[in-house]
Amino acid sequence: MNNELAYWVTLAHLPKIKTRVKNEIIVRLFEQGKTIIDFFNFTENEWKNKFDLSAIDISIIKSSIADLPNNSFLVESLLEQGYKILTITSHEYSPVLKKNLGRSYAPPVLYTKGNLQLLKEDSIAIVGSRKANETSLVFTDNIAKNASVNYKVVVSGFAKGVDKQALDSALKYKGHSIIVLPQGITTFKSGFKKYYKQIIEGDVLVLSTFHPKAIWSVQLAMARNPIIYGLAKEIYVAESSKKGGTWSGVIDGLRKKRIIYVRKPNLNENNANNLLIQKGAKPVDIYGNIIEHQTINEESKSIVSETDLNYNEIENKILDLLKKGVYSSKDIVKKLRIEWSPRKVTNFLKNQKDIIKIYKKPLRFTHNSRQTNEEQASLFDFNKNE
Repeated sequence: MNNELAYWVTLAHLPKIKTRVKNEIIVRLFEQGKTIIDFFNFTENEWKNKFDLSAIDISIIKSSIADLPNNSFLVESLLEQGYKILTITSHEYSPVLKKNLGRSYAPPVLYTKGNLQLLKEDSIAIVGSRKANETSLVFTDNIAKNASVNYKVVVSGFAKGVDKQALDSALKYKGHSIIVLPQGITTFKSGFKKYYKQIIEGDVLVLSTFHPKAIWSVQLAMARNPIIYGLAKEIYVAESSKKGGTWSGVIDGLRKKRIIYVRKPNLNENNANNLLIQKGAKPVDIYGNIIEHQTINEESKSIVSETDLNYNEIENKILDLLKKGVYSSKDIVKKLRIEWSPRKVTNFLKNQKDIIKIYKKPLRFTHNSRQTNEEQASLFDFNKNE
């Protein structure tokens, strides 16, 4: 297997060949019942006819064969140091990353150290500026706390500002985090020392898609951003400017029809959060609760879905139901057969002044029109005791 990994590393880092082409090679090998080792032993005609590779691609592949001995030593060294190399065909590879990035962008190889189970858990990314304001950092802390309480992994790019706050908050609240590096995994020596305890205890997974010895660069930092978004099932934006990694990542995500939550900025803030909301991102308050009632301008109307336009009707149905009884969010979704998730129902109801929350497991709701003053008092006393 170690010998085979050397071939995978060689394929993954073929220069000037797109990820899509590399993954297409992998798919065709599978279809033909061949291995990665077989591929490097094919003739030029087989590369051309079986894989539709160009003359330039074939030239690059031929030259890369000389790298195999060094990559074999590299693989052996990485494994001896406790790193794990996950190929895109491995059952340990992140299914979320594969789904979100697809054949065109999912990296053929991941270099990791830590708890691989975190790649299979529900996950969120909290992204934003390196020079984020205090409100954005408070928002990041709130989202990371909520994620940790709900056993969701926080994906961090390990940059200053929002990224670092997301990681620190996740660990502060006894949660889990995936650190996505903008460099090769063997160059993260100071980070491994700092987070040694968390890595050993399974709270942190360190991950890189770059050559293990690659040093930090602006280019790698930008190339890392799609991996952060790709590893997350949910994306929260604390603060964005009109350019840079956060902006381009969100725009790309919206183009791919991903749901992205953006903090609604205060009136005196100078950032591009409102522009992202206009382009289709979901506005949330400082606690991450969706702000359903917002002004929709002409630009955002073209992006809002038909379901969004029916918010008022769905909200009224929910409120009418609660005037008749006590229900959990899951019960509401099931009874009304609406296309909202239970979490979305919960966030909506938490912001309604006429709704009473009953803090039992599961959390339940009712309308205050059902309660006498005495009943309401007993409910609130019960909440405190909980």
